Amino acid sequence: MNKINLLLLAIMSLFLFGCASQTMTGDSYSGNQARKAQTLKMGQIESVKSVEIKSQSGGVGALAGGAIGGIAASNIGGGKMSLVSAIVGAVAGGVIGDKIEKNVNTLNGQEITIRLSNDTLIVVTQEIDKNVGPLRAGDKVRVLTSSNGTTRVQLTQ
Repeated sequence: MNKINLLLLAIMSLFLFGCASQTMTGDSYSGNQARKAQTLKMGQIESVKSVEIKSQSGGVGALAGGAIGGIAASNIGGGKMSLVSAIVGAVAGGVIGDKIEKNVNTLNGQEITIRLSNDTLIVVTQEIDKNVGPLRAGDKVRVLTSSNGTTRVQLTQ
């Protein structure tokens, strides 16, 4: 494999692994959520259900995987065989890249039913925080809601 192919392979790999989604835990804030007032409500968790949170696929995984597979496989054989190898490699790489992107962008989450202190029931879905662990029925929580509707659940201290 020549140096240009290796460089292209490395660049495409970075694109592929750069598909990781942002965390969606109760303690995670995006830059535009910082320094903005939020409404705070107190409550207790009634029930918890495990869910998968899937980000929308942007196709970057398939594109990068296809490019990597095509470049890598183009060096197999010579002449027409090289072209066939590149096509097969691009298709296989695209399928694998798409799978990787979907796996990277799928988060373990919880659908959390909370009884607020005013006796209202609400449901919030968020990623399980690896540092805190899953929330459980009976936990006392803070429910923070921003003006754009983003709601997060945090254990009370």
